[in-house]
Amino acid sequence: MEITNTISALQMLLSPLQKAKSKVALVPTMGALHKGHLSLIKIAQQYADVVVCSIFVNPTQFTDPKDLEKYPRPLEHDIKMLQEAGCNFVFMPTVKEMYPTFPTPEDWHIDLGAAEFLLEGEFRKGHYQGVTQIVKKLFDAVNPDIAFFGQKDFQQVLMIKNMVKHFNMPIEIVSCPIIRENDGLAMSSRNIHLSQNDRENALVLSKALQFVADNFNKLSNDELLGKAKLMINETNGVELDYFTIADGETLLPTTNKEVKNTIALVAAKVGETRLIDNMLLN
Repeated sequence: MEITNTISALQMLLSPLQKAKSKVALVPTMGALHKGHLSLIKIAQQYADVVVCSIFVNPTQFTDPKDLEKYPRPLEHDIKMLQEAGCNFVFMPTVKEMYPTFPTPEDWHIDLGAAEFLLEGEFRKGHYQGVTQIVKKLFDAVNPDIAFFGQKDFQQVLMIKNMVKHFNMPIEIVSCPIIRENDGLAMSSRNIHLSQNDRENALVLSKALQFVADNFNKLSNDELLGKAKLMINETNGVELDYFTIADGETLLPTTNKEVKNTIALVAAKVGETRLIDNMLLN
């Protein structure tokens, strides 16, 4: 496994492989890797000849400086995990490498569609501009044929697909299933911040989603939402931001059971940690 810190070194390594028509996959991460990330590497290996994993905690997507500061960065642990997973290249740039004028912001604003301002976009204004800005930079650096993202960040995947369309980039975007702990909690780098009590309380999010999935064809969406929100609101230490049943293409609420790609999405603060989760319903 080769580790590089600059775009030029990475491109020097990838160029002969790309000329030889090797299919290149990219798995972009912010590090603090867990089994969910490793599942992306595993799936990428099935689709491509070469897998590049990037580790970069992107400052432009954090709306709260404290959140950026406390984001976990266990690099040695991450590298060991990637080595064991058989990843080919790890790209770990500095902030200056990706944003030469930092902290002076670069001029970046693209039309990501109305869904940018819903759900996470409402709670974290400007977040998806920062996400798409760094993903575009990573795509330009790696020039992958295919890129893999986790379904847990469902809205993020949608925004990245919209960005790829905007620039007409020949990159296939693959959304991979959420990996959960045995008790149902969605794996997340943020789970490290949960106290034992918080972690117990956090289980209500996946339980509420599972309730909606199990009863999707039995109850109306209003009934499902009412019961799911009640489950969460009655749990100590959990503060609900939103729970919605939405059209997976637009993220607008839907009551139509026939809509393909219907999804239930939730975000809540558990103790001091904000968690998101979702479940596809049909």
